Amino acid sequence: MKGTVLIFCFLSLLQLQATAEEEGDDFISVLRDRSHIDETLRLATEEKAGDYAAALERLRKIYHTSIRPMEQAYKYNELRQHEISDGEITSKPMVLFLGPWSVGKSSMINYLLGMNDSPYQLYTGAEPTTSEFTVIMHGEKIRSVEGIVMAADSSRSFSPLEKFGQTFLEKLIGIEMPHKLLERVTFVDTPGIIENRKQQERGYPFNDVCQWFIDRADLIFVVFDPTKLDVGLELEMLFRQLKGRESQIRIILNKADNLATQDLMRVYGALFWSLAPLINVTEPPRVYVSSFWPYDYAPDTSRELFKREEISLLEDLNQVIENRMENKIAFIRQHGIRVRIHGLLVDRYVQTYKEKMSYFSDPELVFKEIVDDPDKFYIFKSILAKTNVSKFDLPNRDAYRDFFGVNPITNFKPLTAQCSYMGGCLLEKIERAITNELPALLSSINSGKQPGLSSCETTGCGEKPKNRYRKN
Repeated sequence: MKGTVLIFCFLSLLQLQATAEEEGDDFISVLRDRSHIDETLRLATEEKAGDYAAALERLRKIYHTSIRPMEQAYKYNELRQHEISDGEITSKPMVLFLGPWSVGKSSMINYLLGMNDSPYQLYTGAEPTTSEFTVIMHGEKIRSVEGIVMAADSSRSFSPLEKFGQTFLEKLIGIEMPHKLLERVTFVDTPGIIENRKQQERGYPFNDVCQWFIDRADLIFVVFDPTKLDVGLELEMLFRQLKGRESQIRIILNKADNLATQDLMRVYGALFWSLAPLINVTEPPRVYVSSFWPYDYAPDTSRELFKREEISLLEDLNQVIENRMENKIAFIRQHGIRVRIHGLLVDRYVQTYKEKMSYFSDPELVFKEIVDDPDKFYIFKSILAKTNVSKFDLPNRDAYRDFFGVNPITNFKPLTAQCSYMGGCLLEKIERAITNELPALLSSINSGKQPGLSSCETTGCGEKPKNRYRKN
């Protein structure tokens, strides 16, 4: 009799477990409505592709005719290690996803693109799953592209990645797919940060690769979840690399529906406490609290709050898309200002060297004296007397010691000798581009814009985003 009772109880437990699993499956199968994504990002709106292409061509022409000649004459790329290609000028805005492992970066991309349960969805899981840098971009058909092919294609903006070696290119993969959102933006998913793994074990310079993408990203999502708030050495190094890019950073506290409201408030405070030593800015970064994946929010959670947070994040993303042309013009103008300052500095070094040289002078000693102590010869101070030169834009003095160590000063001509009858002077052309041509192109873009209805007005998110994406 006792054995019969035990068997009956065991069968009852099995039935209860099966019922619970069925209910769980029913819950997890409930997909979230995605209509607000298309509405907020205005994906149904057709863009004026012709006007955008014409503006890009005009920008490319200004760069090649007015900025690049001085860039090449004074070897600016060897100072900054940042060469601008046509692919970078014509590329779409880049959204970069960073953060610890398994916090939901790949799931978030799957959700935004509606790729869940598709053959090309990004693999997700509780364990570290993403070991590659994955670039999701627009294409006529769904296909994967090897990193070696991406780097070899000069029409793309990824050719400079070859300098990180073949081992890294094997960890770089591209996914092309036809999607309205990818016509306007490119997503980059990165390997999760694992604090107990040394950088050398990756086989390539992970921090240098991250810096390359950070320098070119228009928007940077740093993703956390409630279980991974600790800051280790690799994450601390990552935030050092983000210094100066605070206006592009958006911090996301993902999987927020896993917590009760009171616990969520504590986790939110703990996240700020962990990040406070790493972000040294007056204005705290914007933190979005929600759950970014395709399934419905957990029951008894702040559904309306999470929905409003998600719409605010989408509005931020839409601002990047709408302002992509202005941001490119501002970026090229900023680059032109740096090239101009570099040309003026090299010109001043050359003039000082020629003034100090005499028949009996030792060229090496004269050169060493100038490079070791440029302030003695007022090289940097003399540049500040020029128009539109800020002391905050001046590069590091030590950088020029290394620069001239590779490039002898006798290889450069003064600016007065960089003129031709047909082409004009390099300095005049770059100054005309900075002060007239690029601002005029920016004005023509802004005058052609028609103000549209903000999605917040229709969805009630109650927050109008700022345009904070210009690269300073």
